Amino acid sequence: MEIDILPKMERAQIHMVFIVVPRFNITTLITMIETIRIANYLAPTSAYSWEVASFDGSKITASNGMTATIKTATDNLRSAEFVFILGSWGTEHYRNPKLTAWLRKRARAGERICGVELGSYIVARAGLLDGKSATIHWSWLNGFKENFDRVEVEESLFTLDSKVMTCSGGLAGVDLMLRIIEEINGSSFSGEIADQMLHHPIRSATSPQRSTMGRSTETMLPLLREAMTLIENNIEEPLTVPQIAKILGISQRQLERQFKKNVGCTVIQFSLLKRLQNARLLLISTDMSIRQIATASGFNTMSHFAFSFGKFFGRRPSDYREAWPKEEPAPSWPGSLTDFLDTLNGTPPKDQIRRA
Repeated sequence: MEIDILPKMERAQIHMVFIVVPRFNITTLITMIETIRIANYLAPTSAYSWEVASFDGSKITASNGMTATIKTATDNLRSAEFVFILGSWGTEHYRNPKLTAWLRKRARAGERICGVELGSYIVARAGLLDGKSATIHWSWLNGFKENFDRVEVEESLFTLDSKVMTCSGGLAGVDLMLRIIEEINGSSFSGEIADQMLHHPIRSATSPQRSTMGRSTETMLPLLREAMTLIENNIEEPLTVPQIAKILGISQRQLERQFKKNVGCTVIQFSLLKRLQNARLLLISTDMSIRQIATASGFNTMSHFAFSFGKFFGRRPSDYREAWPKEEPAPSWPGSLTDFLDTLNGTPPKDQIRRA
């Protein structure tokens, strides 16, 4: 399926340029544009205009296989108040010197640059995030930290405080656009747009990216969220169950009971899952050796790491050095909590089922 994203419009007071790279998230792009389209619909005169362009040709395939026809970088792109760089699967390895140079030039001209989802990799490689706070989709957070030690990485929906912004992607793009519109036109106007989009509440920059932690559609209990956060923040040197219970001010028995009831596994098993997920992410997004990755993921021996990894993912660690090979038409992201619980219960990993 192909779509044509070549809007013909006059430049408005606020102009935005969206740069996409191959395998970008088309849902994020469309919902961000839809937010400013509704702003124009509600305003007496069009307040926002936009262009969508690429440095990789006029036809770009998105992560869902749809092909978008857009402007190329050789076309005359207008000056803009905001420039958004959208990337998804594979962008952690994407490099384009022409795009990097263009971004730096736009930043020097005072235009606000924003990396969206894995587009934050592109902005960081251009050196525009050094010494600044930044975010990225939670599943790539640790890999991003390993690659950019001069960036203050945080898990949030978006960062909006400086000339260079970042957004975690997905529907957080809508919240970011509503906050930008609030800066320019006030909270009442952005609230009207949210009403039109049936998007409530408008989330703040520091709102958590995750609410269920992979368990049903209900918000996770605060106690379990705190425990999970402690586990995620201590991957390299895992905390013991007694240490976690002491920090939370509850008994070890109560902690274990709540985990088993609401998560479906023990605290130790959940910790193992998080360390394996971390290892897989580092395999995908860094050049660290497998031994370094095992250590950074809290495994004391290579044998324990290799055995656990193979049991859970059904492949060797070396098989996961690329998240989405170019020859594969669609991405695969094994490593969910559901997969892990199935494996604990004797169901083979999805990868094994697909290859059987």
